[in-house]
Amino acid sequence: MSLIEIDREKMPKHIAVIMDGNGRWAKKRGMRREFGHRAGRKAVKKIVESCAELKIKNLTLYAFSTENWNRPKLEIDFLMQLLFLSLKDELKNLNKNNIKFETIGNLDRLPKKIGDYLEKVKEETKENSALTLTLALSYGSRNELVEVVKEISTKVKNNIISAKKIDETVINDHLYTRHLPDVDLLIRTSGEKRISNFLLWQIAYSELYFTKKMWPDFRKKDLYKAIVSYQNRERRFGKTSEQVK
Repeated sequence: MSLIEIDREKMPKHIAVIMDGNGRWAKKRGMRREFGHRAGRKAVKKIVESCAELKIKNLTLYAFSTENWNRPKLEIDFLMQLLFLSLKDELKNLNKNNIKFETIGNLDRLPKKIGDYLEKVKEETKENSALTLTLALSYGSRNELVEVVKEISTKVKNNIISAKKIDETVINDHLYTRHLPDVDLLIRTSGEKRISNFLLWQIAYSELYFTKKMWPDFRKKDLYKAIVSYQNRERRFGKTSEQVK
């Protein structure tokens, strides 16, 4: 799949990726899971650069879920250290490429050193505008929706919001992703075909793309293939084909 096959007039505004398969990629090569995570970091760099080149405005990556806290402590510690080092290495490139960095998720569970550095990177890239790169960290969509319900309920109780005025816009305004458009294209690598508690509200009308490629093997050509697949689909949003046309 080549760049020339992409229709620049029909680009998705927001791509989200479930980066799956690092551990299995390493296991197939007789290596520890850590090697897969390191290789996955290189894939992140390539795909972020590709999205910037294609002028995709929003890219959200599922980096660490609420369920991932159940993994062995050694692996969690390694992932946190890898995240910290990656951000330190890439801060200059984020600014060079005019990329704004954001996060979604329950950051209170992260080590303080990580949380503080995340805030530093967000602060130092907040004026960038070419691409918004969002990492979902300690993120779970069900947990996000529970927190939304709690926050709106408190506001109703305190007469800040009328229960009769609660609609999709009000809910959107209380999500972690309140400053992002809905996801147009959701990509999942490694051959698994499930959503895994990721952006359940935000992908209501997303086009879903599943590939057998493990995340460390995901390259520009694979991203191009996903985008062309997206562009060849008819997005009706409940209407008929005739209405869309």
